[in-house]
This record gives sequence, structure tokens and C-alpha cells, in this order.
Amino acid sequence: MTDAPRASASTSTPLRVGVAGASGRMGQALIAATLAAPDLALAAALDVPGSAFLGSDAGARIGRASGVTVDADIDAALARIDVLIDFTRPEGTLRHAAACAARGTRLVAGTTGLDDAGKAAIAECARNVAMVLAPNMSVGVNVLAALVELAAARLGPAYDIEVLEMHHRHKVDAPSGTALALGEAAARGAGVALATHAVYAREGVTGERRGGTIGFATLRGGDVVGEHTVLFAGSGERIELTHRATSRANFAEGALRAARFVRSRPAGLYDMRDVLGL
Repeated sequence: MTDAPRASASTSTPLRVGVAGASGRMGQALIAATLAAPDLALAAALDVPGSAFLGSDAGARIGRASGVTVDADIDAALARIDVLIDFTRPEGTLRHAAACAARGTRLVAGTTGLDDAGKAAIAECARNVAMVLAPNMSVGVNVLAALVELAAARLGPAYDIEVLEMHHRHKVDAPSGTALALGEAAARGAGVALATHAVYAREGVTGERRGGTIGFATLRGGDVVGEHTVLFAGSGERIELTHRATSRANFAEGALRAARFVRSRPAGLYDMRDVLGL
């Protein structure tokens, strides 16, 4: 949705931000980034019922007094904010998207692991209010995706495409949402559908590599924030496009850019290509 007109909105007052999944790794990074941004105000922090973090100050773990208490009441949170940023689990994000749609609160969702039905449900919610959905909010990763699409288009079918990703041991979905997005970018450039050309596993006697396929390999271990490489292997040469995240701060900063973007947009579903003008 790159050509959607801007809705009139005042940006002279701080944008009131709510963070879902406040006790998680990304939640903490988002809280820190929001508190550090002069044009944003942390106005709500959500966590799951039963969390030990409930009732505490949202900035306690990073040594900042935010004045915002973590709670589990989505309706109360939405009454205080302009934009909800959600990096949780698919089931939580779907509940939050429905609540945002009902109240008219904008949403920025970086949750991975959403299936086609979940993505369709969020798209339906976005008919009522502007939402940004992206499996990776990193500015660098989204520029990488644009480069991958260009490379696939220019190199052509003589180059085999493989997507390699590695994350920390706690990640629960595979391949990562970012790896899948890079695969989609490669498929667009190659003029094929990822659904019919992806190969997610190889084991045993697999036979020769089928031309035109896009392979995926997944590694898990340690505390790796995120590494993604797209390889284009031809005869006599190989091109590798790589992004390595060394901190979650880059994802948080990208999410805040998305929050600023969505503030003044009409209802619709956007992604980071829209946010970055790609």
C-alpha cells in the first residue's frame, strides 16, 4: 500500500505508545527505546495474566522509572494510547488486533509464526484502522529484502537460491518469519510462487537439487539475536547477502519508525516497505 494518502493528524504532541509483551526480550527493548525517544511517550505496558512482572514499573528492569505499571487489561491500555506495538505470540497478537480494530487504535505487529489464516484475520482488522505487520522491523533487513528481490530478478534461473538463518535457542518457530520474508522476496524477483518452490527440509537420499527451488536451512543455539543469509549459487561464482543483528535495539528502532508512520495513515494494512518507502 505504498500510495495511500496521508490522513490529517497532529504530530506536535508526543505519540502515546503501548507495548505488549512487556517482560519479554523485545518488550524490554521497546520500552527502553520508547523512553529514550523525545517524541514518544510510554503510556501502557501489557503482559500475560499471571506474569510476575504485573504491577511493577515498566522500566524497572532497565533501571528507569517510567511511571507506567504493567498490567493485563488490554481495554484499559487501549484507552490510554495511540499505537500498540506487539512482538508477542500469534494468539496474543490476534486478540490485540481485534481489540485495536474495535477501538480504532493503530497497531504495529512484529510477531512471527502467523499462519495464512492469522495474516488474513489481521488484514480484516486493518480495514477499520491502520496497522503495520512485518516479521522483521529492522531497517537493514528490509533493505536486504529489496536487494534479494533485485538480485533474483537480475541473476535469473541459472543461480540456485538458498536462505540460511540462525537464532537463539529460545526461538519457537522455524524457519524464522524473516527467512520466509526473504524467501518471498526472492520468489517475487524470480517470478515464482514461494508456496510451490520452497524446500524446507532435506534428509536421506534426496536426489539432485530441483531447479528453480528456494531452499531453507535453520540453525538454533546460544544467544544469537538473528542472522540471515541469502545465497545465489551459480556456476563458478556465489553471491551472499547477509544481515547480522547484534542487538534487539535495531528491531525496536524500526518498530518506532513504524509507529510514527502509522500515526497519520488511513485504515489499511502496511508493511516495512511502506514505512521505508521501498
